[in-house]
Amino acid sequence: MRTIQFREALREAMSEEMRRDPSIFLMGEEVAEYNGAYKVSQGMLDEFGPERIIDTPIAELGFAGIGIGAAMNGLRPIVEFMTFNFSLVAIDQVINSAAKMMSMSGGQYRVPIVFRGPTGSAGMLSSQHSQNFENWYANCPGLKVVVPSNPADAKGLLKSAIRDEDPVIFMESEQMYGDKGEVPEEEYIIPIGVADVKRPGTDVTLVSFGKMMKVVLAAAEELQKENISAEVIDLRTVRPIDYKTITESVKKTNRLVVIEEAWPLASISSEIAFNVQHNAFDYLDAPVKRVTCRDVPLPYAPTLIEASLPNIERTVKAVQSVMYRKVS
Repeated sequence: MRTIQFREALREAMSEEMRRDPSIFLMGEEVAEYNGAYKVSQGMLDEFGPERIIDTPIAELGFAGIGIGAAMNGLRPIVEFMTFNFSLVAIDQVINSAAKMMSMSGGQYRVPIVFRGPTGSAGMLSSQHSQNFENWYANCPGLKVVVPSNPADAKGLLKSAIRDEDPVIFMESEQMYGDKGEVPEEEYIIPIGVADVKRPGTDVTLVSFGKMMKVVLAAAEELQKENISAEVIDLRTVRPIDYKTITESVKKTNRLVVIEEAWPLASISSEIAFNVQHNAFDYLDAPVKRVTCRDVPLPYAPTLIEASLPNIERTVKAVQSVMYRKVS
């Protein structure tokens, strides 16, 4: 396999699907002439032309609605938000139109659309540009929500999202666009709703998704130095959630820590904790622990950002706690 960047994997997924299906098009701010704010769509205007790679005004509510209308009439739009923080301007269209149209029309209209762009913190961008809304969108029936953690998963999942007959929220990380990873050269897709065990283990189950997987995998390495074998699960999709993979792991390890970048209240980690205590209570040897962002708007100062976000130290301490070891 060759090694390519996260942004290149996304570009390959979109380009390959657009070559396969002429009904697919990409629209969003700066996706065409500027080659994308994060250079994800670099070169796509030259290949597919301005009718399929479309620059939009700074008007998320408007172009999200245009995309939904196009999807209802036989096209398959990919709508890029420069950041999902800006999707709040379009959330009425996403929640009240895209997510509900198939149900409200009695199945007469499907909405095969992908809303994609970066989520979460991206350095010193302060509170309004550093938010995680995966749990917000995952709360809404009618949407699927995908958050990949590496280039190979990103490509396979994005191809699945583009082919899906229903709206998909595809959330990336601005800090991961330059990350490199091995990606198969042959055609492949990854089914939506299937988690992946990134690292097998026997003592504790660590569950996460998106860029927090970097923290979790690094924490697993630190835990190994203490002879703690951590099984690491990458959800990849937060709606639907692959509860079966999590439950089977907990039945083996008897302990669970969930790591998530979002705020703690009503989070994905809350839902996983409830599901595991409901379906695997008798297998738990310790209460489920969560490591989340502090319950504050993300600060600007780098020292406060470090104190707010989940990190290796907090993850290791959470595992030590469920292992009933002295917290270092």
